Amino acid sequence: MTVRQITTASLKQLKNTVIGNPSAKLALARDTAFIHSLVNCLNHPPTSGEPQGSQDDIRIEAAHVISSISYGSEAALASLLRANAFQAIIRALANPKTLTETPLKSALARAVRVLASSVIEVTGPTHGPLRTYSHEFRAVARVTLNYLFELDCLDVYLPLLADSSTQTAIAIARLIGAAVRTDSHRSAIIQWLPHLERQREVKGRRGWERPDVVHVNAHGRYGAWVIRTLITMIQKKDLKAQEAALGALAALAYDNPPVAIALTKFPAEGTTPALAVALLLAKSRVTDVQLAASLCVTNIIRAQANNHPGTVDHTSALAVIQVLNRILIAPAESPQNQIKACYTLSLLVRDEKDLCLEVYDRGVLPNLASLVKSITPLEEPSDWDIDEPESRVALREAALMAIASISLFDRVIKRDVADNLGLVPLIRGSLTHKNVGVRVAACQCLRALSRDAALIRTNLTDSGAGLALYRVFKAEDEDLRVTAAALATVCNLVNDFSPLRQIMLSDGLLPRLMRLITIDDRDIRVSVLWALKNLSSKSTVTTKSMVMDYLGWNYLAELVNDPDAQIQEQAFAILRNLAENEEGLDLTVSSMGDEVLASCISAGLDNPNELVTREAAELLGNLSNGTRAQQDLIFAHPPILDLMHCCMSDAKSGVRTPLVHCVFNLLRGNPRRKHELTDAGFVSTLRHLCDWTGGSSGMGVSVSPGGGMGIGGTGPMRHQINSEDDKEAAGLARRVLDLMDTSVVGDMNML
Repeated sequence: MTVRQITTASLKQLKNTVIGNPSAKLALARDTAFIHSLVNCLNHPPTSGEPQGSQDDIRIEAAHVISSISYGSEAALASLLRANAFQAIIRALANPKTLTETPLKSALARAVRVLASSVIEVTGPTHGPLRTYSHEFRAVARVTLNYLFELDCLDVYLPLLADSSTQTAIAIARLIGAAVRTDSHRSAIIQWLPHLERQREVKGRRGWERPDVVHVNAHGRYGAWVIRTLITMIQKKDLKAQEAALGALAALAYDNPPVAIALTKFPAEGTTPALAVALLLAKSRVTDVQLAASLCVTNIIRAQANNHPGTVDHTSALAVIQVLNRILIAPAESPQNQIKACYTLSLLVRDEKDLCLEVYDRGVLPNLASLVKSITPLEEPSDWDIDEPESRVALREAALMAIASISLFDRVIKRDVADNLGLVPLIRGSLTHKNVGVRVAACQCLRALSRDAALIRTNLTDSGAGLALYRVFKAEDEDLRVTAAALATVCNLVNDFSPLRQIMLSDGLLPRLMRLITIDDRDIRVSVLWALKNLSSKSTVTTKSMVMDYLGWNYLAELVNDPDAQIQEQAFAILRNLAENEEGLDLTVSSMGDEVLASCISAGLDNPNELVTREAAELLGNLSNGTRAQQDLIFAHPPILDLMHCCMSDAKSGVRTPLVHCVFNLLRGNPRRKHELTDAGFVSTLRHLCDWTGGSSGMGVSVSPGGGMGIGGTGPMRHQINSEDDKEAAGLARRVLDLMDTSVVGDMNML
């Protein structure tokens, strides 16, 4: 498609042609000369003797065309980015004359919002359906997105949030809600101040003043101008303004405790907290407002309890659950709204067992199951319908992700999904879907179910779902996001109780893991090591040798000293599991050598990360169960004893307990070691431990890394220390002291 002349009429005709027409957008995207002309006319409209009004009309229509073609077409969006459309729009908005022309200003604000929304879906992280883009396109989009959050750029469009034109203000609020996905971008928006306020803050800054999170503090960090303006917007009676402002507040509060706490407080005397307003708007008669309010409440209450698991505001959470559940079961509700409800539900319950149970008790899970069954064939099709509506595909992905999030923790919920609701065949079928997001969601569902040993031994094995997932995992041409999700499930399927462990071992599991560990992806590397850790646990010496033949002892020693603490933790866990029994300990000591093993242990005990130190302590405990020659390795390397003593004095109970075990084993193996232990200062420390009380929550079996389902969260779930560990450490300390007293008598008799 080639447009030879840019006029108001031709642009209007073009706009009507490309709306909802992918082929027309693609044809236009290929006309690079016209795309550049279209972008250029935002600041330099054609001068053909037409009055100024006509030139502004051309700029307005050009902005509308850019908005239309940038949505839903990768090729068109790429062409616009190459033509520097973002920069052109910002330059047009920065023109003082533009601010006096409300229609032009609104059209440009809408264009920058649509472009930003499209770009963030390319760069990620995404809160919606997963899509696939080329590496080069993602790189270009990332540069553009970063430009959007530069201070000079913020100074152009953020003031429009308080514009007298409601349409303009709504466009900027929607831009914030759509484009803010990372901490750095979130901080850039929150810290921003209008130029005059920045000047006043610098001139009037006084160090004695008390910072207030709901006003600008000494550094403009939290509760600054944007937050205040958005709070004002949600208190208006305009439903579209409320919806846009709620979405923006939700984006700024996501995983941001200071902002979340500010939004739960009274911003000024006689006003209502933003959280309370959002809860009221969740009861709106307009579904879009309900969904925006529910997302806002979700992000506020989850961020507010960010550092204190189990302290989520259940009253507010229950209000959100009721709203989302109604939307899920409403027969006339649009798929787009149900998709939003599913993702908000996933965000609400992510990594929070109590909320998963709350959702389950409210009957949400059967409604999600019914939704999936209504849009998914029961039997795995040989070829998915190529004409399946995109909205149905996206809804299947969203519903499966919500199911995975809800069923992650509780055994009863998992078994309801697998046995009573009969979802496993549908999940298995979804593993072969053409859409990458559906495949990822299916893998996440199986990962949640595979955290139950009984389901691995029965349902997942008997149904063939476990091996079907393994085939997805082995596929070399699979999307890396699918591979990562499948790998997290494989970590569970290779535990010692799994019937699939030997099947996968004999079918190329280890070569596949070794190929993946070379990928420059930190989360995948951690998951590979997690799988090797589980493979080496409670396994035969033959399996342990096979694992290390592929991984390599030298490489394992390197991983122990990797800069990433989570990789260090998994490397030490592999060592610990390799040395868990007599044959494994012999293999480990003989293969690594005394010096390398001692160096690794010393590095682990001296590590600032408690979880790494705990794994090193467990490894040391296994070594203390060995022969006298193996135990002597500890005494032959004095730094180990010194570090053991330091950890017993300063570390938490999860580290102290295996170290006291170690001392007990060493003393029991050779009472004469009492003198060396005494000289190292262990006696006073053991006496102190006898009086120690403390502890926290429990820890479970080793399962796959990560609690999150890809919605804001992706790191491995951290081990927690059992409240009985302190008692165990104190009891062991008494036994060690008694043994030391006995050994003194024994020494005297020998003299």
